[in-house]
Amino acid sequence: MIQVLIIEDEEAAAKRLQKLVSEMMPEATFLGTIDSVKNAEEWFAQNPSPDLIFADIQLSDGMSFEIFRRITVTAPIIFTTAYDAHALQAFKMNSIDYLLKPLKKEELSNALLKFKKYFQQQQQQPANEGLQALLEKFQMPQHYKQRFVIRIGDHMKTVETTDIAYFYTENKINFIVMKDGKRLPSDYNLDQLEELIDPAAFFRINRQFIISYPSIAEMLTYSKARVLIKLQPPSKLETIVSTERSAAFKLWLSGE
Repeated sequence: MIQVLIIEDEEAAAKRLQKLVSEMMPEATFLGTIDSVKNAEEWFAQNPSPDLIFADIQLSDGMSFEIFRRITVTAPIIFTTAYDAHALQAFKMNSIDYLLKPLKKEELSNALLKFKKYFQQQQQQPANEGLQALLEKFQMPQHYKQRFVIRIGDHMKTVETTDIAYFYTENKINFIVMKDGKRLPSDYNLDQLEELIDPAAFFRINRQFIISYPSIAEMLTYSKARVLIKLQPPSKLETIVSTERSAAFKLWLSGE
């Protein structure tokens, strides 16, 4: 049997995840569902490590990363989240996959196959080969775009990603703004760009903007949970960090 622990504060999401995993991995035994950082820390202090952990990132009292920073957890982790801004942080943990909600059956199935390969190898490995060496075999490599091809009429040019200040969309048209202020058309929408660019260098503050750290000229408190950002080069559009992204934005600012 494979012992599985779910860390998830949404009851419906936890039930659906357990149902899907049970269908795909009948040998799974579920140890329970934990809904907060505090309860997770207490659980790990009192129980042996499971074989596999599913962990939502944003919990009711903080981010699940806090659990794994404070407690040594030897089990591989499959992170589940509504946002893809935390992928880089996730792979610094014992993560073997990172799934976006709502969970897709094919992606979950692939993640479980990856876990099973790891689990089988773990049973066969010499005792002196560490967990991290095994995990590195199954973690997804991180490759990000180094440059973009821009098409303007019959002309084409390339721009280095490091020279980009921010990306934005207006009236369903996507743009790249360079550090020197030039505005160029983008073949990619913001959802696609989030998959292509380094989340350590760029952050999606709302549905309309993805910004780089150097493009932040000034930050002002807009409301209790929101931040107004002044960009450089300036934007004529209002750039406010959305409420649901504020906590992640502050972590990104601090380099976590």
